[in-house]
Amino acid sequence: MSNRKRICIPNSTYHTFSRCHDRQHYLQPDKMKELMIDVLKLTLEKYNFELISFVIMDNHFHFIIRPLTDGPTISRIMQFIKAQFARRYNKIANRTGSFWNERFGDVIIELTEDPEFYFHWLNWYMGYNSVRAHKVNDPRKYAYCSILSYLDENYKPPVKITHHEYFLKLGKTFNERSKIFLDYEDIYKRRLCLNFL
Repeated sequence: MSNRKRICIPNSTYHTFSRCHDRQHYLQPDKMKELMIDVLKLTLEKYNFELISFVIMDNHFHFIIRPLTDGPTISRIMQFIKAQFARRYNKIANRTGSFWNERFGDVIIELTEDPEFYFHWLNWYMGYNSVRAHKVNDPRKYAYCSILSYLDENYKPPVKITHHEYFLKLGKTFNERSKIFLDYEDIYKRRLCLNFL
């Protein structure tokens, strides 16, 4: 079966995700998560796009990325990230062969049923990856996630984060936006609890 054709639309917002080969925990050491941060920085220096959110787990990642009109497609951005990381990882680990399990997956947020709700819910879903994996009991404590960029105006993320227009529409000030953004955490936590009943 052939792969589906990737839809590449400038100025659209993509939720992208990918897993390590055989779902191995190749990203488990913190130094490998830091390596991914370095690759994200390199990619932002090389290409014109916006990194909206990220979480890096032991065997997969989630990014929210917005390619811009005068920049590369989402395919080019993700190809660069995955190839650069795999090359660096294989050199450090003295290994060869595939690093990633498959092509990256993607969802165009603007094409979902309720894009603004999906965007805010998705940010909390990504944040709570670390809680579901029993890394921390609060996503705010996980170092390899961008959730604090939406909660603390003075937070300095390890890689540049651009606030999406959906977040900016939540209020006139950062504090107003953050307060409403926290309501989406309550919604997410209620759904999470229902899933465990």
